[in-house]
This record gives sequence, structure tokens and C-alpha cells, in this order.
Amino acid sequence: QVQLVESGGGLVQAGGSLRLSCAASGRTFSGRGIGWFRQAPGKEREFVAYISASPTSTYYTDSVKGRFTISRDNAKNTVYLQMNSLKPEDTAVYYCAAKAGGLYYYTGGYDYWGQGTQVTVSS
Repeated sequence: QVQLVESGGGLVQAGGSLRLSCAASGRTFSGRGIGWFRQAPGKEREFVAYISASPTSTYYTDSVKGRFTISRDNAKNTVYLQMNSLKPEDTAVYYCAAKAGGLYYYTGGYDYWGQGTQVTVSS
């Protein structure tokens, strides 16, 4: 079993930066791919970024490429999402999740989810 706890969200002005953390418990963390998703009010949860287990590969949704960076520190059981050049449209609750199988951008492929952290970008 894997438990995930997100932190690092907050209020930031457009153009600013935040770093989200996803702290995991459970001995299988290093062998799991981890995804970040976000959900804005009235919208469906959408894929943001994914990092595979070692050797790591990373994937991003087009709207965040060049601005967001996902990374992991297996010694700390933590995955990070560095978000730069933030835009008002990045405002959402951000969730991390542990991948069970299937496509990395599909929410159905994840079996453990954190509680989410709010990111608000003001214009």
C-alpha cells in the first residue's frame, strides 16, 4: 500500500514559481511511476506530468512543457513538481498519484491518490 501527501501549494502572482512535493510512504515507492494531475473548478481532472520508476523518464502535458519540471528523490520517498512562469490558467487543486498500470496520462491507471494541494495564480 502507498500513502501520498502533497504540499507546497499556495497563492502566487502570474510569472511566479512554486514547488510541490509529494511525500510517499510504503516500500514499493521506488518501483512506482508517479503522476501529477490537476482539477480546476467545474472541470475534469487532467494530466500534468509523469515520472517513471528508475531509470526515469518524464512526460508533460503540452501546456506546461518548458515551465514545469517533475523529479523524484527515492531516498526521501518524494516526488517534486517545480512550476515556473505560472499562469492564471494553472490555478487548480494538484494531486499526485501512484501508477498501477496502463497509460500514464489516464487517471484510471492510478490506484493511490493524495488529498490534493491548492495552487492559485493571480493575474
